[in-house]
Amino acid sequence: MICVAGAGAFGTALAVALAARGPVMLWARDSEHAADMQASRENTRRLPGVALPDNVQIITGFGPVPPQAPILLAVPMQHLRGMAETHAAVLRGHPLVACCKGVELSSGRGPTAILSEVVADTTNAILTGPSFAADIARGLPTALTLACADADQGKALQQALTTPALRLYRTTDTTGAELGGALKNVIAIAAGACIGLGMGDSARAALMTRGMAEITRLADQMGARRDTLMGLSGFGDLVLTCTSDKSRNYRLGLALGSGTPFDTATTVEGVKTAEAVTELASRLSLDMPISAHVHAIASGHSSVAQAMQTLLNRPLKEE
Repeated sequence: MICVAGAGAFGTALAVALAARGPVMLWARDSEHAADMQASRENTRRLPGVALPDNVQIITGFGPVPPQAPILLAVPMQHLRGMAETHAAVLRGHPLVACCKGVELSSGRGPTAILSEVVADTTNAILTGPSFAADIARGLPTALTLACADADQGKALQQALTTPALRLYRTTDTTGAELGGALKNVIAIAAGACIGLGMGDSARAALMTRGMAEITRLADQMGARRDTLMGLSGFGDLVLTCTSDKSRNYRLGLALGSGTPFDTATTVEGVKTAEAVTELASRLSLDMPISAHVHAIASGHSSVAQAMQTLLNRPLKEE
C-alpha cells in the first residue's frame, strides 16, 4: 500500500502511475472534491480525462495508514509545514516522500529539512525532476530523482515507487535535488518573460545557462554536489520547465513578458521561491541577479523590460 497526500494534478498522476504496483490511497483535503472523484472515477478539477484505476482508494480524513507504508506528500511547498504539523501523529514512523519544489518563505528551508524538524522518527526523501502530471498519468516514460540521505532507505523507496514507465534514480544529496527543483522554477519564469517580450530563443538559451550558473552558486554555498545539479533534478528539470508551455512557471513568465492576463488562482511555486531565495542570497552575500529580478517583477517593483535591460547591462566578466 502507498499513500499519496494531495489530490492536485501531480498527486493524482502519481496515484494513477503507482496503481500499477498495487493499492494506493489518495487523500483529498476537500470532501466535496473527494466525492466527485469517487463518483466519476476521475479528477475532473485537476486532471481531466484520466481514469482512476479501481485500486486507487479516495479518502478524505487523513486517518491511519498501514504500517511502514510510504506516504507521498504532494502538497504546495508553502503548505508543507502546516500539513505536516497537523498530521504529525499519522505521519510519524512512515517513510515520507516530499513531492513539492521550492524553498519555504519563512525559514529558507527545503522540504526534507522541514519534515525532519516537524515529524520525529521518520525517513525523509524528496521526489523531483523533469515531469508533467499529464505525462505521468498517461503512462509516458518519465525519469525522476529520488533523494534520501539514508542510502538503504533510498534503495527501498526506489524499489517501491518505480513502475514500468516511471523510472527513479536515487541520490543521497537531498540539498542538491531540492535546490535544483526549486530554483529552476524561478529561471523558468525569467525564460518565459524573455520569450514573451520577444527576445528570441538565443536570448532564452543564454538566460538558462546563466540561470544554471546561479543555481550552482547557491548550491555550492549550501553544500550540495555539482553532479546532482547536472542530473535530472537540476539540468533536466531546468530544460523542461524553461521550454514547455505546460509549465505554469513558464506560462506566468510568458504572460508577464507579453502583458497578457494570467489566472491568479494557478499555483506558481517560482514566485514564492524567488522571494525566499533572494532573501537567502542576501544573507549569504551571494550574487543572484536573475532570482532578484524575478522577485522584483513578480512583486510589482520592476517591469520585465527594465529587468531584462538591467541584466543585459551588467558588467562584462569571465564565464
